[in-house]
Amino acid sequence: MNLENKVIIVTGASRGIGKEIALLLSKNGAKVVVNHSNSEADANETVATITKNGGHAIAIKADVSNRKDVSRLFDKTIETYGKVDVLVNNAGVMKAKLLKDSTQDDFTTQFEVNVRGLFNTLQEAEAKLADNGSIINISSSTAKLMFPMYAIYSATKAAVEQMTKVFSKEIGRGISVNALAPGPTETDLFLSVKSEETLNQLKGMNAFNRLAQPIDIARVVLFLASDDSKWVSGQVIGANGAMV
Repeated sequence: MNLENKVIIVTGASRGIGKEIALLLSKNGAKVVVNHSNSEADANETVATITKNGGHAIAIKADVSNRKDVSRLFDKTIETYGKVDVLVNNAGVMKAKLLKDSTQDDFTTQFEVNVRGLFNTLQEAEAKLADNGSIINISSSTAKLMFPMYAIYSATKAAVEQMTKVFSKEIGRGISVNALAPGPTETDLFLSVKSEETLNQLKGMNAFNRLAQPIDIARVVLFLASDDSKWVSGQVIGANGAMV
């Protein structure tokens, strides 16, 4: 799956799944824009790793919930590399709380980043993504699992999936639009807030008795970013080991 000459923006790419996506896309020939909102050191480290391995990458700070920041993200990418071929909407926030304990700020923060952020990047992509490009929106398997404490987060990801399906029929120009819904994935942040008992329960809920590794998710993004996937559009692809 050769990505030579493709320019790819990965939002929220300074660490975790986003970082793994950026690294794998670069290894397959893409020029990668590592977006972050407040993790400059981590983003620069990701860029340094890519360039050390012979790839091309830059870091751009932008809050996806801020439309002016998103416009600047696209414009600076085009100024640097001449175009944008692929957009990976990975940036997101999650607060796990019972609905009754969630605050107005909990609700607003998650919808601002996860939903308005997607709205902003899709509107920019409508005008600035190259013909025959690809958009990959990161959802979550929680949208189907209906875990307690994830009502607001799951609602934001349900919105991501619906916007994906509708936008895939609106944008045209040969651009494919899909959502990717990972299951529980071993990132430092995820592991730090889960007990050993909870982790074991989650492992037992899929067909492989393990959590996903970030590379498991990145490999699906690689396929969706490549020309091999061009007849796949308007879909929500679960990457969760048959968990749901």
